[in-house]
Amino acid sequence: MALPAPSGRLLVAGVHFVLPATRKALLSNIGFELAPGESLGIIGPSGSGKSTLLRLLVGAWPCSSGIVRLDGANIYAWPREALCRFIGYLPQDVELFTGTVRENIARMVQGDPEAIVRAACRAHAHEMILGLPQGYETQIGENGHDLSGGQAQRIGIARAFYGDPRLVVLDEPNANLDSAGEDALVTAIADLKNQGVTLVIVAHRPSILASVDTMLVLGPGGTMEACGPKAEIMQRFARPSGMPVAAAAR
Repeated sequence: MALPAPSGRLLVAGVHFVLPATRKALLSNIGFELAPGESLGIIGPSGSGKSTLLRLLVGAWPCSSGIVRLDGANIYAWPREALCRFIGYLPQDVELFTGTVRENIARMVQGDPEAIVRAACRAHAHEMILGLPQGYETQIGENGHDLSGGQAQRIGIARAFYGDPRLVVLDEPNANLDSAGEDALVTAIADLKNQGVTLVIVAHRPSILASVDTMLVLGPGGTMEACGPKAEIMQRFARPSGMPVAAAAR
């Protein structure tokens, strides 16, 4: 049965994730709750399960135990075609598909031109796209135009912002951005929050986490070391240099 459009209320309760092939635990007993419009920053050393957690949050993978709920419904059981309209996701390794820039932003359909341009502008990608050989109709992917890491990142961010998502999940969105692109991303995140969009962001560079409400710290083995208000967590995990320990680790 079709479910109503979600508001973006996210509940993560007792989540564990174990690799089926090796039975290795990547996440253990993760739990938090976000109201619509709230934002969460996730930090932790490499191998602590940050990207795995994001895949569970968008329903790409099932939890081994525990549950992720979007507006009360199990997100993994949500009908896929309906769910994709309400979620924006940027993976750590930005994967663009063979097709045009336009199709990639619109998630491999023709899409609404106004919505495509709006998403590109929000991602600070519009001018860059206009400079490509055929603009939004430029072919990328196999036998298409080669994009730089920064260009691919901006198109991936535009894809995450496309449409009217109620939950946006970004894995290191500023990894390949210059200072102008990062400033535009910070502004876009603030705009999404003002529109009541729920945000979850993984980042190693702490500047992008300046506007988040809550911080989650993952430790080695995917354990949850802390979760709470950003100021409290940043103070608790501060190094003498002023940078959080987990944010500095890679």
